[in-house]
Amino acid sequence: MRFLDVKTDFAFKKVFGSEQSTAILIDFLNAVLEYPPEQAIQDLTIVDPYQIPLIKGMKDTYVDVKARLANGNQVIIEMQVLNVKGFEQRILFNAAKSYSLQLQKGQDFNLLNPVIALTLTDFQMFDTPDLTSRFKLIEKQHLLEYSDDIELIFIELPKFNLNEAELLTAKDRWLYFVKNAGSLNLIPECLAKEPNIHHAFDIANEAGLSDEELEAQHRRFDFIWLQKNSIQKALDDGEEIGRKKGVLAVARQLLDILDDPTIAAKTGLSEAEVARLR
Repeated sequence: MRFLDVKTDFAFKKVFGSEQSTAILIDFLNAVLEYPPEQAIQDLTIVDPYQIPLIKGMKDTYVDVKARLANGNQVIIEMQVLNVKGFEQRILFNAAKSYSLQLQKGQDFNLLNPVIALTLTDFQMFDTPDLTSRFKLIEKQHLLEYSDDIELIFIELPKFNLNEAELLTAKDRWLYFVKNAGSLNLIPECLAKEPNIHHAFDIANEAGLSDEELEAQHRRFDFIWLQKNSIQKALDDGEEIGRKKGVLAVARQLLDILDDPTIAAKTGLSEAEVARLR
């Protein structure tokens, strides 16, 4: 068997945002949100269910899963693979927009229901060891809570490194599925026993996809791979430029002390480069 890489955004929506994904999404959210049993999600409606994506250009494309819970609360779930400019602002904007658009003109503000923006990232965001980070409005000095109406939750997959034998909780098992499904060729025994995770594997099984879906998913994967390589190259080039600037600065300080051949030997510059500095 071959499974989609669920870390790609379209595959993520295929698994968690399809019309047949309601039980899967309920199980997933209850696991990763880690709410106490009395607050467990019992039912939800998936808004804008998955359709075969039309990928045109893909430059600014992103995909999320939206659900309305039985109590009226809204959840926006997104899988973010690329750490692109404006990403954090977009998450906050989308949460605030979903919150504000609940009201029609003239309606009372007390009709507003909370919004949770849950984002899984395939890159590290925060300089902490915590796998999950939660944000909401609080008073800075005394940490008083202003409101729970908008909550931002981030799960950083690079910080999740458990193997199959270490999967002890429902959250562990779901995150293992999201992070590793694309590299597996069979369903691990510890996950196969979980009905909703098994169903998620069935949806992610490439054998069950149409040619059009496979083409869209593979093109999206290729696009993300190229973007990641472009970002890495830019970082590497920046490091190289920084290193060269540092070497040149050292060489300049040696001009009044050493001759050109010695400076070249000490810094790794050519004698011609040292001569140009002089």
